[in-house]
Amino acid sequence: MPVTTQQLIQWKQQGRSIVALTAWDYTIAQILDAAGVDLILVGDSMAVMLGYKTTLPITLEEMLHHAKAVCRGVQRALVVVDLPFLTYQESIPQAINSAGRILKETGAQAVKLEGGYPAMVDTINRLVQAGIPVMGHVGLTPQSVHQLGLRQQGKTQETAQRILNEAIALEQAGVFSLVLEHIPADLAMQITQKVSIPTIGIGAGSHCDGQVLVTSDVLGLSEKQPPFAKVYTNLRETITKAVQDYAAEVRDRQFPE
Repeated sequence: MPVTTQQLIQWKQQGRSIVALTAWDYTIAQILDAAGVDLILVGDSMAVMLGYKTTLPITLEEMLHHAKAVCRGVQRALVVVDLPFLTYQESIPQAINSAGRILKETGAQAVKLEGGYPAMVDTINRLVQAGIPVMGHVGLTPQSVHQLGLRQQGKTQETAQRILNEAIALEQAGVFSLVLEHIPADLAMQITQKVSIPTIGIGAGSHCDGQVLVTSDVLGLSEKQPPFAKVYTNLRETITKAVQDYAAEVRDRQFPE
């Protein structure tokens, strides 16, 4: 049976950990789904896969294009799509339109928005009222890279309290889950215990209700790994070797035989 947002909440109550990864095309999505991943995020981290330095340049049209491909490859997992920078911050109508397009045009079940400041809480509240499932995201928010950098957030008592308050406000606004990115493990544990919705950690320790990583990091495809990622295989090396072997056989006229 397909995973639902309500099922994720039930899993938190049952103590069942949630497995999440990112996908950017049909083939990767199909593999992740068949392998039993619970939640597939079409993240704006895909911008790096497209050659951008940050997540900021990726457009809604690019996200729609890739999310359609991902959804075609998924039968079971819940698919969540990031709203890219400046497609939801200008106004509530803009956010509703962008999120609505995601659900209408791709087949995804939910969207993810970054931030828990008051205006974003109001926006998410309206999205939820419109019937659009929303995943929240606090801590390190990559779309604020020029303001926050890529360093760990919530290290001081003041910033930790702010992130906790944001998490609580987002739950009250109706998000079905929260991404906690690159915050201290004790803060992530405090948030996870405080809210009734599942927390999905990325660089936030082991006390979250689930974990998400960028799939290219897991597979060893990325040029640079974030400090909190774990590489489970080195496909960059494997692919390089395969291409070199193919090239050598073509040049030596060994392929085709």
